[in-house]
Amino acid sequence: MSTIRENRSLNDPSLYVNRELGLVRFHRRVLSQAQDPDVPLLERLRFLSIFSSILDEFFEIRVGGLREQVALGFSSPGPDGLGAQEMLARVRDEVLELVEVQYRELNEVLLPSLAERGIHIYRRSEWTPEQARWIRRYFVEKVFPVLTPVGLDPAHPFPTILNKSLNFIVTMDGNDAFGRRSRGAVVQAPRVLPRLIPLPAEITGGDNGSVLLSSVIHAHVDDLFPGMRVSGCDQFRVTRNSDLFIDEEETENLLHALKGELPRRHFGRAVRLEVSDTADPATVDFLLEQFDLTADDLYRVNGPVNLHRLEALYHLADRPELKYAPFAPGVPRSLEPGQDLFAAMRDGDILLHHPFEGFSPVVELLRQAAADPDVLAIRQTVYRTGSDSPVARALFDAARNGKEVTAVIELRARFDEAANIDLATRLQEEGAKVVYGIVGFKAHAKMLMIVRREGETLRRYVHLGTGNYNPKTARAYTDFSLMTTDPQIGEDVHAIFQQLTGLGAVGELRKLVQTPFGLHDRLLKLIDEEARNAREGRPARIMAKMNSLIEPQIIRALYRASQDGVQIDLVVRGVCCLRPGVPGISENIRVVSVVGRFLEHSRTYHFHAGGEGVTLCSSADWMPRNLFRRVETAFPIEHPELRQRVIEEGLEAYVRDSCNAWVMQPDGDYMKVSSGDEKPFNAQRHLLESLAEPEDPRD
Repeated sequence: MSTIRENRSLNDPSLYVNRELGLVRFHRRVLSQAQDPDVPLLERLRFLSIFSSILDEFFEIRVGGLREQVALGFSSPGPDGLGAQEMLARVRDEVLELVEVQYRELNEVLLPSLAERGIHIYRRSEWTPEQARWIRRYFVEKVFPVLTPVGLDPAHPFPTILNKSLNFIVTMDGNDAFGRRSRGAVVQAPRVLPRLIPLPAEITGGDNGSVLLSSVIHAHVDDLFPGMRVSGCDQFRVTRNSDLFIDEEETENLLHALKGELPRRHFGRAVRLEVSDTADPATVDFLLEQFDLTADDLYRVNGPVNLHRLEALYHLADRPELKYAPFAPGVPRSLEPGQDLFAAMRDGDILLHHPFEGFSPVVELLRQAAADPDVLAIRQTVYRTGSDSPVARALFDAARNGKEVTAVIELRARFDEAANIDLATRLQEEGAKVVYGIVGFKAHAKMLMIVRREGETLRRYVHLGTGNYNPKTARAYTDFSLMTTDPQIGEDVHAIFQQLTGLGAVGELRKLVQTPFGLHDRLLKLIDEEARNAREGRPARIMAKMNSLIEPQIIRALYRASQDGVQIDLVVRGVCCLRPGVPGISENIRVVSVVGRFLEHSRTYHFHAGGEGVTLCSSADWMPRNLFRRVETAFPIEHPELRQRVIEEGLEAYVRDSCNAWVMQPDGDYMKVSSGDEKPFNAQRHLLESLAEPEDPRD
């Protein structure tokens, strides 16, 4: 192992990857799943749709924020040295390339391959006379009554366009009934209409034929303007800055403030215009002018502008052979339905690894608590749960049954604000106490505490997780859950809830580590201890898995540890601002990103710690916002068998992956791992085979 130090400052901007460019490169890795022939065909289409959705959010939040910085003249460079204007230019170059790849993959590979297997999205030029007649009836009966074309003239200014909505700009010749000669019109597709319309099997010769709403409207746009000659009709879509601004120090009621702000999300400042690549340049210039955009904000596309809507085809097509094989999450026998979960937890700590193992025991614990006459109180943090989930229903039942239910609801969970407002309202109506955490600090910790009367004493039953209390995402995200009755952990969780719901000084915690008060310092101390051990010739090792690594002090500490000879393996799904493999700086650091069937979401940190081993699971990424502006927790995995499971399943398996892993290069780019002559190893598949239940072949 190298202990040679490069003689340069660890603040050197060349040692840091730009956050926005790192995020775009994560999007590239997601898009690569749509190009992978080893991925089932309909899953590839779904990955293409996911790529569109996360790119939308990137423009809504990240690009929107950069545009605001430029507009306000605030462009202080980050650790990488890039200012906002330069970032926008670099981002555009990379996104243009990705969008071109995306549509080429759709048009030249995925749609033809699906058609070969009897799954068709029929273009207007492909409609048979019988299909055309059916589609016309559909237009007349279902579409035409809810369309409202807006002519553009002095009495009808350009309409307000909703964020990410499907629209058409129509040009035409002639005078209407009032003798007006219009510059054109805008037709907005109502959101109540499905974007993908299944066609009857009798007119397609199969069960998997469909047509896009955009094709239906385009084919019949003349009907909207009788007596006029339509000379052009082009799709367009505008993306707007969707970040919400709430001055929490000034507002008296966060829930009411968010309710008032949410409608504005649809009409924020425009940051991107997508148009069909056949649109006339004059029409495009007109649209750019309407949205106060420039050519740098324009993206011409060879296909539907709302490509994320193609995910509907994944659900419409009943073709299991073109999808990932279904699985049943494993459940330990002691946690199966009907078992006493309180007794199971008293027998010892329980670790669950989702989605390979089920989230159902967590839900069942809540259900049993809601019905158990000995349960006195339930406290839970709620981040992205929803009022129609089984977790919410269990809390409703508990409140109705007279339990002291306290929910710490993070209203500001981005794009889930409306659902969280609804849940907060429902819980209050059922008699639960609802609080919204602490002003200025998002409550991102994942904690559940149940207080139960047992004889003359009270016992705390605790669940801690790296993911949200959402059974749906627990089927798609990898996360760890710890269920425990450890008294010290129970006291720590109780103390953190007291912070979130009341007032008072921060006390010392026994086992948990919390942000914003201690986790950052604890991580730096653990890293530095590994570096000291390496300098003194003792074994030293760091393994960590997270969504993002951005915080500069931690990056510098890792660089120093690498220079001292610590072997460091980082599994970072998304943005990593650290550059691995830089001679004299980070050649002992390896960074991999695993992108596969499931979204890697668990945060797990392991330090050799002189042979003692410190293993933490957490809700926190190594990012400034998580470490300084949120309430997060990291909890130790102390039982030897459970700790070994976390190390093997959550860290070592991903370091070994040779199917879905990408190795980060010193320049910040990524290279797909190859198994070479060795047998390929797929971490997610291995965990499915090890932990999930085999499918019944009779199903």
